[in-house]
Formats: sequence, C-alpha cells, structure tokens
Amino acid sequence: MTSFTVPTRDQVSENNQAIFDNLQKGLGFVPNLYATFAYNDTALGDYLTLQNRKSTLKAKEREVINLVVSQVNDCAYCLAAHTALGKMNGFTDEQIIEIRGGSASFDAKIDALAKFVQDTTINRGKPQANSVDQLFTAGYDKANLVDILVVIGDKIVSNFLHGVTQIPVDFPAAPALDTVTA
Repeated sequence: MTSFTVPTRDQVSENNQAIFDNLQKGLGFVPNLYATFAYNDTALGDYLTLQNRKSTLKAKEREVINLVVSQVNDCAYCLAAHTALGKMNGFTDEQIIEIRGGSASFDAKIDALAKFVQDTTINRGKPQANSVDQLFTAGYDKANLVDILVVIGDKIVSNFLHGVTQIPVDFPAAPALDTVTA
C-alpha cells in the first residue's frame, strides 16, 4: 500500500507555505491533517475557507457535528482533534463521550442535533423523517439545516483524508467509546 508522510513547509507550494506560516502563528503548529491537504496547491486554502465560513451554528454545535461524524466514520485523527476542541468549547469528558455516541441527555437541543447528525451520516444523507422533524422541534430551522449539512460534509472530507492517508495523529488520542463506557 502507498504510504503517506506529512509534507513539510519546504515541500509545499508557496501559497501553502504562507498558510503554514499563518497556522504556525495562530495555533503554534501546523496540524498534520492540514499539512496533508497541502499535497494539493489549493485544497488547504479551500478547506480552511469552508471550515471558517460564516454559519448560523454556534461553535459548540459545530463540535457536536464534528464529534458525531468522526465517530461514525471511525476517524482517530478527527476524534482526537475534536475531543480537544470540544473541551475548549466547554464540554466535559463525559459529555464528549455521550455526544460521540449520538446523544446528549444534558441538553435537549444538542441531543436532537447529535441524533440527526448520526442518522444522516450513517444513512449517507438520507435520515429518517422523524430525525428531521425532531431537529426542527428542538429549535433548528432550515438555514441551520443547511449549515449542519455543510459541517457534516466538511468533516466527511477530513475523515476520508485521514482514512486514506493514515498520517500520524498529533493530538492526544480520544478514548475508545467501549473503554470509557464499559
């Protein structure tokens, strides 16, 4: 099988070098998954633009989506990164585990979101009708729905990139669900 290494700043285009420099300044490092996007001259910039687009969703809601989709797709990289980001956005370890499992007993609106995202991801974009109804009953609207789907798509892209490349995870590993809940 083809193996992938994480490209260094010297191995990427001038445009991507500038993005690497901005990531280094802002985050203190260039995450390996972002660096892997830089195999392509424009993909890293395009992906960051998608991730940072204006949204009707709060940061916590986006992290719910990121955690659920990454769990469904079994992406060790994204689970590790979004466990750290989930904590930075105010979720506890226990809440993150519950969210990854597709529910959130601690918040009815987040619960409806987690269930919808899990159903949509598992069923490849064709959730059950009651899942959509429950999302709207919980207080989300059609603009939110579009944003939820955009974040699902964003996360699927990064999950797949890691799934194919298996580049090293440079965040603390997320606990396995069965280890934590057993």
